[in-house]
Amino acid sequence: MSEPTEFPVIDAAKYRQVLGHFPTGVTVITAMTADGPAGMAIGSFSSLSLDPAQVLFCPGKTSGSWAKLKSVDTFCVNILAEDQEDVCRIFASRSEDKFAEIGWKRSANGSPLINGALAYIDCTTFGILEGGDHDIVVGSVTDLEVMHEGAPLIFFRGGYGRVTF
Repeated sequence: MSEPTEFPVIDAAKYRQVLGHFPTGVTVITAMTADGPAGMAIGSFSSLSLDPAQVLFCPGKTSGSWAKLKSVDTFCVNILAEDQEDVCRIFASRSEDKFAEIGWKRSANGSPLINGALAYIDCTTFGILEGGDHDIVVGSVTDLEVMHEGAPLIFFRGGYGRVTF
C-alpha cells in the first residue's frame, strides 16, 4: 500500500463530534519510571491479537505523561469501573503527582495497579508506530486479571457514562 502524498483537510470540531458518537472504554495506562509512578487516561485502547496476546493504545505525541511512560519497557492497562470518573479526571489532568489522591499497588511487572479498577493487563512494549499526531503503542500481554465484576466507565459524546444491561 502506498503512502498518500496529500491528506484531505477535515474540520477538527466535526471530527470530534462524529467520533464522539462512538462510545469508548476508559483506561489508565501506568508505569513505574525512574522518577516514580506515571500514568495517563487513554480512551484509544484496543485488543490487537489473541495469538500472541497483544493490545494497543494511542497516546498523543505531545503529552507530557506519554513522554514519561515512553521511557520504560513495561506498562499496565487499568480498565476503569463506572464509579471511577474522578480517577479518570486525575489522570487526564496535568497534575505532577497523579498518584497522591488514589490507592494503588504494584502489578506483577511492577507497574501501578489502581485500586478499584475492573481489570488490568500487564504488558511489555512490543513496538511503537507513527500515527499522525499520536503514537500507536503495541504491548505484549504478560499478565491480566479481572479484579471484580461491574460495569465499565465509558466516554460518549464528550462526557462520561455508564453501561446499563
